Amino acid sequence: MTATTKHKVLLIAGPTAVGKTALSLALAKQLNGEIISGDSMQVYRQLDIGTAKIMPAEQAGIPHHLIDIKDVNQRFTVAEFVSRATTLINGISARGKLPIIVGGTGFYLQSLLAGYQFGPADKAPDMMYRQVWFDRAAVEGPLVAWTALQERDPRAAAAIAPANLVRVVRALEYEHTTGQRFSDQADTVSETLDAYTLCLTADRTLLYNRINQRVDQMVAAGLAQEARWLFDQGGATLPAGKGIGYHEWFPYFDGERSLDETVAAIKQDSRRYAKRQLTWFRNKMTVDWVNLLEHPELRASIDQQLASWLS
Repeated sequence: MTATTKHKVLLIAGPTAVGKTALSLALAKQLNGEIISGDSMQVYRQLDIGTAKIMPAEQAGIPHHLIDIKDVNQRFTVAEFVSRATTLINGISARGKLPIIVGGTGFYLQSLLAGYQFGPADKAPDMMYRQVWFDRAAVEGPLVAWTALQERDPRAAAAIAPANLVRVVRALEYEHTTGQRFSDQADTVSETLDAYTLCLTADRTLLYNRINQRVDQMVAAGLAQEARWLFDQGGATLPAGKGIGYHEWFPYFDGERSLDETVAAIKQDSRRYAKRQLTWFRNKMTVDWVNLLEHPELRASIDQQLASWLS
């Protein structure tokens, strides 16, 4: 890759149950691609049904990455996603194939495209250091943390509101753990990507009906047993235990909620998540919106746009 050449990367984003997997398989076959999961829950082994994970038999021989790489008691951070996805993009591109990132975890996708750097991807947050600043801010006010940031990293302080204590502390922690200023993070990823982002959407009523139907299918396929296994491993205390489709079962297993109430809660949480996903993609990212569920004829124009982009 020359200094002026950027890796081509296709992103297929959108809310849950909108048809991302089917489109990704079709385009991967058509464009000689490999697929990278952009989903924060599909990384977990044993959690297949509730994450709508594509299984090996369904992958049509197309390589899939960032699936089944973590145990349920292990954290998977946005920093690790950016690091791993970047390495994969480089490798897939070097093989002469097209990296295709598929998922609905907007913060992950945005962080990759924006070139956010988080320090060592495997470095755990320094919770004691954070707590020191939160405790000081509780006594002295949030300006104490911002003033410290202004002294150490004026550019970062100028870009962060003093009242945004969480972000101020994060900037201080970055400097503390890496020895580098938060404002000196290099956009090394974005400088090497030529990304095209498709975002699938649909009429809200249709989407919500599809979500409800998908939850019913998951329950019929054994979601309760999968969630029970997670509950027995530690449930809500695990990094994977906060996922939609799983945490709603824990009160049921404790005898505090009926089966019907549990399924209704999963549907409601899934619909709310889809709404948040759409809002994120609309406000945080630059995407090409397409409604293939109701207008499959738009697929031809997608092919034309991709052909032009790839050329």
